[in-house]
Amino acid sequence: DVPKIPDSCGDSDGPRRGSLCDRHCAAINNVQGDLGDLGCHLHCPRVPPATSTPSCCQQHSEEVCESCVVKTTLTAENAVEANKLSNNYKFGFKKWKSHVTARPWEDRSEIVKELYSDLNVIRGSGGSTLTCGNVLYLLLFGWWLSLLYILVAAVMFITVMGAPYGQLCWDLAGYFLWPFGKVIQKVQVPKSHQACEAGVGESSALLGGPTPRRWHPRCWVGTGYWHHASTAVWLCLGYPVLVLAHGLVCVTAWLLIVLIPVAKLSARATSRVLLLPPERVLIRRLRMTEVPLEGEVILCCYRAANPYYYKYAVDGINVFAVNLLPLVLVTLVLGYMDSPNHLTGSIVKFTLALLSIMPLSYYIGMAIASISAQSNFAVGAVVNATFGSITELTFYITALIKGSREGNRCYAEVVKSALTGTLVGCVLFVPGLCMVIGGIRHQEQRFNSRSAGVSSALLFLSVGGVFAPTLFSKVYGKLICGECHNVTQNPLGHYLCHNCHFDLMDNNGTLYYSHVQPLVYTVSILLPAAYLIGLFFTLKTHTHIYDIHISDCHMPGHHHSAVVHWSRWQALVILLLSTLCMSACADLATEHISPILTNSTISQYFIGVTVLAMVPELPEIVNGIQFALQNNLSLSIEIGNCIAVQVCMLQIPILVLFTIFYPTNFTLIFSDLHVYASMFSVVLMNYIFMDGKCDYFQGTVLVMVYFILLAVYFFAPSPSGC
Repeated sequence: DVPKIPDSCGDSDGPRRGSLCDRHCAAINNVQGDLGDLGCHLHCPRVPPATSTPSCCQQHSEEVCESCVVKTTLTAENAVEANKLSNNYKFGFKKWKSHVTARPWEDRSEIVKELYSDLNVIRGSGGSTLTCGNVLYLLLFGWWLSLLYILVAAVMFITVMGAPYGQLCWDLAGYFLWPFGKVIQKVQVPKSHQACEAGVGESSALLGGPTPRRWHPRCWVGTGYWHHASTAVWLCLGYPVLVLAHGLVCVTAWLLIVLIPVAKLSARATSRVLLLPPERVLIRRLRMTEVPLEGEVILCCYRAANPYYYKYAVDGINVFAVNLLPLVLVTLVLGYMDSPNHLTGSIVKFTLALLSIMPLSYYIGMAIASISAQSNFAVGAVVNATFGSITELTFYITALIKGSREGNRCYAEVVKSALTGTLVGCVLFVPGLCMVIGGIRHQEQRFNSRSAGVSSALLFLSVGGVFAPTLFSKVYGKLICGECHNVTQNPLGHYLCHNCHFDLMDNNGTLYYSHVQPLVYTVSILLPAAYLIGLFFTLKTHTHIYDIHISDCHMPGHHHSAVVHWSRWQALVILLLSTLCMSACADLATEHISPILTNSTISQYFIGVTVLAMVPELPEIVNGIQFALQNNLSLSIEIGNCIAVQVCMLQIPILVLFTIFYPTNFTLIFSDLHVYASMFSVVLMNYIFMDGKCDYFQGTVLVMVYFILLAVYFFAPSPSGC
């Protein structure tokens, strides 16, 4: 939300023309840079006008110049943010967009400052209050809240002793019907009896007109008995009803996110306005040309809705993740307390468990980013390698355990479909969607093709290694068909066969146990080794590929120490609790997926490659979209590539290792559809990323190919064993 710093290269009078190098300088704004939210910008070589220092193009060839201008210097607000920002560009580290430290208030934009305001600031000119959001408030809350205040006011007047609070509720009924452009102030009670008779009859240039008369107990009874009795009646009959109503409004408005100002309005009214003595509450309508009145402003609201509240965060946690956290509790309570499915069915519990994975993935991601940013490289690498794939592995392992206990091979096939769906989705859908959304704001986006090439090479290696046992089985396996029919009615003619597969268990499984299984174990050892070599290559010996440099100097005005949202221990506790809840939700999802697999008319292939594969990756997709909108497509592409590489080089070997200690039906033999879809996706992705630049059209191609593959999975027959 920080305003972007304009970048410029070359001379002050505009980019030079003529050479290829100068055109690279003119286009340097398209090179990746984590702008805006991270407060970072690019530094380009500039030549002062008064000097005659030869330019980069005069000193070096065009190829050398191209390599030197794309170097990116990133300036962070503090050392922790700089470490987190640097981790985003490291291979194998989780890419995280949000801040892990509290941003200084003075550096935030006016839009973001308004999100965190307490609705007690009077503006000079609020503009028209007749907006769509205000009308929506009137339709959803205003009319019945005002009617409730009128009913409470009637009850208070009937009790006689609560008459002062009845007058207050009558005034608040008009306020909550349309609170926009009105102000509630806390005023001082006049000490003289004349003030009681005149009723605080002061006039204000801000609010205009005399103060409306309100019943004052002191004017009626000289002692304080009446005041205490009136307060007791109010706290017993009026206040609890209004607290429940405002609580309902607060929760509903908070869940709608864009109506969070209404939630703040209700919360502040409950905690401040309704607990004040009636004679100290002053309600007036504002006028645009008036000056502020002396006295404390309790409530002053102009807008009921604000579309920028998707940026709102509570202790560094995005409001969406905060709102979805109660869903996790509901899922766990409903799943384990209602085992016989008396309250809800399996489909509802499966859906809730799957939706609960999304906020838990967010908390796990932020905890990993917080720990990595506050630790050294070794600790960060261990945490990322250990917990980076915990979301997917938790679900896969629980599904395999359930399938093994029930003797159902369908769970293993669903896990293979989910693995393939994650691979295809992260190679096609994630970068394609980021290209489309980022291309709406930026005509052409550039990225570091060298760093993308490293991930692509590892992806080629990993896909080849994962599908090597499958290809081996098709070459040496025995083709077995369920039924065959002679098409030509000639014994020597053509036969049409159904339900064919390659049998690896012929001759007591000699082919599988003597050849295929050792190959699977060999691949499961080589793939993690290749992953470690990739880490060493990109993070130690060839760090210059990424050309990332964190400046020693912080942004102007940043001389304070970093205030982290979560300390290392706090992040570790949240990480462990989120992992535990993730395991419980994955157990519930696998427990209630069986009716969906057996009774659904949709192919199990489609369920695996869509719902089970992409729902846990939604936080990563959101991160990629945010990077693309900030013209940082390199990180958007790396998000998809890193997930795909981790699927092949870490998740699958771990599943194979798990089957050694806990025998399951999982074997590293994939169907033809999985093999062809994965290989075609990787080839297409490398072709698109070859030139180091892209636009929304290329992103559309990737997304369309992904949807075509989904259609193929949708119409494909269910795998054998399901």
